[in-house]
Amino acid sequence: MAQQDKNIINQQLVHSYLSSVISISLVLLLMGITGLLAINAKSVSDYFKEHIHVAVVLKQDVKDADSTLLMRQVMAAGHVRDAVRGISYISREQGAGEMAELLGTDFLDVFDYNPLPASIELKLKADYVQTDSIAVMQTSLMKFPFVQEVSYEAPLVSAINNNLRRIGIVLAAVIAVLLFISFVLIHNTIRLSVYSRRFTIYTMRLVGATRSFIRKPFMIQAFIQGLISSLIAILLLMGLLYLVQKEFSGILMLVSPHLFLAVLACIVITGIMLCRISTFFVVNKVVRLDTSAFYY
Repeated sequence: MAQQDKNIINQQLVHSYLSSVISISLVLLLMGITGLLAINAKSVSDYFKEHIHVAVVLKQDVKDADSTLLMRQVMAAGHVRDAVRGISYISREQGAGEMAELLGTDFLDVFDYNPLPASIELKLKADYVQTDSIAVMQTSLMKFPFVQEVSYEAPLVSAINNNLRRIGIVLAAVIAVLLFISFVLIHNTIRLSVYSRRFTIYTMRLVGATRSFIRKPFMIQAFIQGLISSLIAILLLMGLLYLVQKEFSGILMLVSPHLFLAVLACIVITGIMLCRISTFFVVNKVVRLDTSAFYY
């Protein structure tokens, strides 16, 4: 019977340990996902901002030398992304060809000439995609006598900036709530695990063991438990990113490798620290229990 009771206790301890590891892993996974979104929010926002087009529409009688001069001055100002992807000249013929693909080849039949003006399309650096910054650039470009109009989607620019601010606030609040929930959940999980071994602590206390001596094996176990939980959370996070990459090809290009490694390191550190802190307080509380409390 004694051996059977011992096996039952061991099974309960293993079940409690596995349950705590799974619970902690899931919490760390949620924290990792939220942290990954938070620290890569700027990369995602920069990606959308740098794909907003600013069209500089030129007058019909513009000369090639004037358009070339304008492009050089825009490049010198340092507002566009780069010379290859940030600025492009669209001639009247090229514009007519693009319109023909959209409206049909006979859309120019009602005109005696090509009414489409030449234009320069700009893709700005993310830091300059602000309503006031684009307005300043617009005023500067309109000073050129051969520039007819500078157009961009102002509502879209404002919406992106406003929504990104809200997302940043929401993510910060979510991270704070997850930290609190994770600490409470991990604390309760470890409390149950430690309490299931309260008689071991009681026996150690009877033979005169100090609190630090009693606490040491539990702290070592907490370190291992936090490490295993964090590694499981990392594997789950990488698996989730793999599935996302399969559904949305190229989306991981927005994730900075250095920041991704930083998130993984934070998961490991957070898992270990939370487990050790919770274990420290829980073991101290159990050690201070009255003898009668160990039986309830």
